[in-house]
Amino acid sequence: MKIAVTHPTGNRNVRAVMSSFQDAGVLAFFSTTLAINPDHYLLKLLPERVSKELIRRSYPLSYGLIRSRPMLEVLRNVLPKLGFKNAVAHETGFASVDKIYEDLDKATAAILNSENRKHKIDAVYCYEDGAVETFIAAKKLGMECLYDLPIGYWRSARNLLTAEKERWPEYASTLVGFRDSQRKLDRKDEELRLAERIFVASSFTAKTLNDYPGKLAPVEVIPYGFPPVVEDREYSLAHNRPLKLLFVGGLSQRKGIADLFAAVKNIGDSVELTVVGMKMSVECPALDVALKEHHWIPSRSHHEILELMRSHDVFVFPSLFEGFGLVITEAMSQGTPVITTDRTAGPDLITHGKDGWIIEAGSTEALQKQIEELITKPETIIAAGKAAMERAKQRPWEKYGQQLTAAIRRAI
Repeated sequence: MKIAVTHPTGNRNVRAVMSSFQDAGVLAFFSTTLAINPDHYLLKLLPERVSKELIRRSYPLSYGLIRSRPMLEVLRNVLPKLGFKNAVAHETGFASVDKIYEDLDKATAAILNSENRKHKIDAVYCYEDGAVETFIAAKKLGMECLYDLPIGYWRSARNLLTAEKERWPEYASTLVGFRDSQRKLDRKDEELRLAERIFVASSFTAKTLNDYPGKLAPVEVIPYGFPPVVEDREYSLAHNRPLKLLFVGGLSQRKGIADLFAAVKNIGDSVELTVVGMKMSVECPALDVALKEHHWIPSRSHHEILELMRSHDVFVFPSLFEGFGLVITEAMSQGTPVITTDRTAGPDLITHGKDGWIIEAGSTEALQKQIEELITKPETIIAAGKAAMERAKQRPWEKYGQQLTAAIRRAI
């Protein structure tokens, strides 16, 4: 069995898929935009800051298995810094994320013909927004079309988040998903129509597909893995100090940020909130005011975020629409228990009251009540943190890749 994989940026879950496919000997090739060889001599000639940034786009693969198309991705990263922001404008910019996905999709479709002549390819594994052309070409060549949907279905998102515009009108501008054109939404539906097997990382994502108006291929839930578990986590009871809460994520009401600010304000001095995340590319005066009332950090490296997680008592992630929520697994791996909602991967990963807490999405009252309960019983935080680490040890990233590979073998 040989499988071709395509994704523009190769995030953590994509890397787990590729590593597993390579270990199993089934990876035909990986099609992406920018792929850096960490051993290339030119990296040594660049400033350290630049070379570190570029090395992030290297992959744990034999470079003979990588097909790259870097130009638009390079321009997307460089042009805004030179003042050409229109070049990357949502959907319309020639170097926008949307154009990059479509360009790579067309390029991968063209590659399939030549690669299939070298060795027979049995399937293509594609991700949302970058699969239509590849799937059409694959079907002509008799290949299976495997689809990965990393976030909930768009119609369900519209249904659930429209209510947020009325509940929190001052945060409505942060719900940027409503900007997507009908052409982009139709393209998402076409990808689902062409798919012959759909993989999602949470039960919530699978549930959102009930809003798809047509007939769907079989859907399989395989949760992502956890990062390596910290070895030296230390705890202290929050008896004589505020409970230290941490949020990491995009500063949007899709992530429930307004509910978090309201709950913390109602509780008062018994809690201390740190927020890590970038503002949306829109104006939101209410968000600006709220951030001034707390410790706001616009950005940190992945290593620094893990350190922050270890230095806080509880990680709070009240998202209203999340395909998974990698920050949940990251916090648990650091021994920091998580409060999250029933619209994330939380129900797939957390046993309420044992290794974390699940609350109703979109309920400021439920969030406030859960935080207040922990203030009165700080010893439960330590027990939940230790249990979270044990849960994380049971599911490393390798297990995710292995389960996905096994599921694909059964499907083909």
